[in-house]
Amino acid sequence: MNKQEQLSQIRTRKVGLLIYDARTARRRTVEETAAAVAISGEQLQAFEKGEQAPSLPMLEALAFYLEVPIDQFWSVHSLSEAVEEDPIQQKERLRQLRDRIIGATLRMHRTQLNFSLREVSSATSISEEQLKKFEAGELAVALPELELLAKTYDTRVEEFFDQKGPIGKRRAEQTAIRQFLELPPQLQEFVCRPVNKPYLVLASRLSELSVEKLRAVAEGLLEITY
Repeated sequence: MNKQEQLSQIRTRKVGLLIYDARTARRRTVEETAAAVAISGEQLQAFEKGEQAPSLPMLEALAFYLEVPIDQFWSVHSLSEAVEEDPIQQKERLRQLRDRIIGATLRMHRTQLNFSLREVSSATSISEEQLKKFEAGELAVALPELELLAKTYDTRVEEFFDQKGPIGKRRAEQTAIRQFLELPPQLQEFVCRPVNKPYLVLASRLSELSVEKLRAVAEGLLEITY
């Protein structure tokens, strides 16, 4: 085996390890992953064992399904080492926490409007006992009841959406991606260039200034220019 063949074999094994690492970090089975990218489980295992090298389109498909950047397959960092508690294992704890947050938000809206439990019960036909359990986070609020309570408190259901938890972060990321993709191609290209980062930071800081301060900055620039 010549040097080039040895390097190719080493690279194939490294890619295989990185594929295995990404799959286990995302907690996907061989069967699930193989089906998602339209190959057999045997072929996927051959990739992971370094017995066969995937093509670039295959790596792109794996990256898309496993939700990792394609660059991960050139990385020296393990994804599985950074993964902490299994999201599936913490789903019950997360759900209970969300019930308490929703309950606290309901109570906040009710007290801000100076509504008693009896008044809310009369307006919604939800018993006072249920309302107490909702507010204490002891009872999950069914969506129709949440919509009814939101209407009673003159607010929107979106007010109760997860904001800082994993679901909220995921929704924020998806919104940011969608907004970026709605930008004209020229702006997308401008944003993606690292050399333009200082201009983006400056624009962000300017957006936080009041109208008076912006006017003062503009006048200062005019004095310098002329």
